[in-house]
Amino acid sequence: MARARELCAARKQRLTPRRRQVLEILLSSHQPLGAYDILAAINRDGEEVAPTIVYRALEFLLQAGLIHRIESRNAFVSCSDPENCAAAQFLICQDCERVAELAGDAAGLLAGAQDLGFSVDRSVIEITGRCAQCQQHGR
Repeated sequence: MARARELCAARKQRLTPRRRQVLEILLSSHQPLGAYDILAAINRDGEEVAPTIVYRALEFLLQAGLIHRIESRNAFVSCSDPENCAAAQFLICQDCERVAELAGDAAGLLAGAQDLGFSVDRSVIEITGRCAQCQQHGR
């Protein structure tokens, strides 16, 4: 969270209390969360927050590179490396739904796109399978 505050301050972006709350919920989860999961977590504390507020916070966090959208799940996870978030690579367990973000970049893929004259805004690679823990426990 401290790193997120530093990045937003350096970029002159406002990490409002609601944006911070949404980010904290994602940081505390080991699984991707949908917007309505996040809304339920916020409303569990007795607040009545409209879905549009959560969607706006998610949009800001996405643009700031603090979270990623898992396209295949229509859900969100926190970013492990917000300074290098343009090319995200994920391993998604089909049994327990945990998501692991792979370190490193997709340099070869991005270089290939550039060689073809393609300007990449964002790249998300999702690989599904079974995590080591689920394989061990025979899930």
